Amino acid sequence: MIKRDLGMSELESSGYKCIALRLLQEANCQVGDIICITSKGKTYEGILIPRSELGNATNIIIKMKNGYNVGIAVSEGDIIEKVGVGTKPMFVSPALPEQNSVLPHVVLMSTGGTIASRVDYRTGAVRSAISASDLYGVVPELSEIARVDTEIVFSLYSENLTPKNWTELAQKVADYIKQGVDGIVIAHGTDTMGYTAAALSFALQNLPIPVIFVGAQRSSDRPSSDAATNLIGAVKTAGEASFAEVGLAMHETISDSVIAVHRGVKVRKCHTSRRDTFKSINGFPIAKVLNQEIILQTHDYQRRDCSKQLILKPDFCEKVALVKFYPGMDSSVIDFYVNHGFRGILLEGSGLGHVSMFCFEAIKNAIAKGVIVALASQCIWGRVNMNVYDTGRDLLNLGVIPLDDVLPETGLVKLMWTLGQTSDIKEVKQLLKINIAGEFTSRTLPQEKTAYGAQ
Repeated sequence: MIKRDLGMSELESSGYKCIALRLLQEANCQVGDIICITSKGKTYEGILIPRSELGNATNIIIKMKNGYNVGIAVSEGDIIEKVGVGTKPMFVSPALPEQNSVLPHVVLMSTGGTIASRVDYRTGAVRSAISASDLYGVVPELSEIARVDTEIVFSLYSENLTPKNWTELAQKVADYIKQGVDGIVIAHGTDTMGYTAAALSFALQNLPIPVIFVGAQRSSDRPSSDAATNLIGAVKTAGEASFAEVGLAMHETISDSVIAVHRGVKVRKCHTSRRDTFKSINGFPIAKVLNQEIILQTHDYQRRDCSKQLILKPDFCEKVALVKFYPGMDSSVIDFYVNHGFRGILLEGSGLGHVSMFCFEAIKNAIAKGVIVALASQCIWGRVNMNVYDTGRDLLNLGVIPLDDVLPETGLVKLMWTLGQTSDIKEVKQLLKINIAGEFTSRTLPQEKTAYGAQ
């Protein structure tokens, strides 16, 4: 009797209720058991796992042999059999491989995100759960590439990171550089990885070694995960690449053959779920990693040189807004930010750099009150040229600062960074126009082949 009460408690705490709970109890099943479900003339076999509390109450969740989880909605008359006794699904960190002292010394820093996630059986989604040490343990190939030390800096989804986190991350990187490591890899959620990569590109100047961001579109417990391949390419690059810049290493295509290493200030996440989501915009990758070989794609890069002295400038101003122009936009949006003490506004204008004339008065007022107003284009490729049409020239006369071919995300981060360095408006304007980390390119080259479907 005591045994049955414990079983009920365990199943109930695993999310099962109503008919699903009763059928599992009658079959004497526990989470982790291998069970067979016959429902509506079909038979399913797999490991019983906890049920998502947000899912259908009649569902029984099993992990199939192919690694995927399925939910079977059960009803009266369905048959459940226990095929074998198992253990609860859980992640156990593998033992770390032995370190080879002759290999490059790379630090793997974890901030969270899909690359450091596993399935959360409470919600059925993925959650940040694996540490940087876990990542190293489950990708033993890394032991043949580098000596890897690990540190968990944050365990956050990337949408929860703030400029304060960028500052802390930059300071952590600087500490490791002072210790003489050969490269740094930062595991990061993909959604805002471009923002953080841009932030560290400005915060870490005169880099002696590469700092490489890496992420994954699919969590590491999924058969289609890109986590291991991306991580191997990132560690290889951090440890051996001849350049010393902030980069971002992810799949070049949907296959596992090539990892592209993009410049941190010229990269954007372009697809919600594809493994080749990141593309270099108004520029090309610095390098590619193919069959464990780093293939440079440009001669225009900062060289690795351990004698360089890092210049750390990690401060950012959070009182900066990104305002996307759209037809019919209410100019009071601009007034709102001015009235709430914001120091900078990055306008995401249309085409060559335009916003409606009905916004001019609000922009003029903002600039008169000392707010820095810069403008980038909302187009994917190309550059701002505000001298072509009257609207652009009028905006220039108001004092709006054009950002040429800088991405809006990078422009926002740079405006935050410049206002974090100085409160002098003249100095801020000068810093915005200086090419600090390769955010400006001298001319825009055709990039048609980088679009999806043209590879």
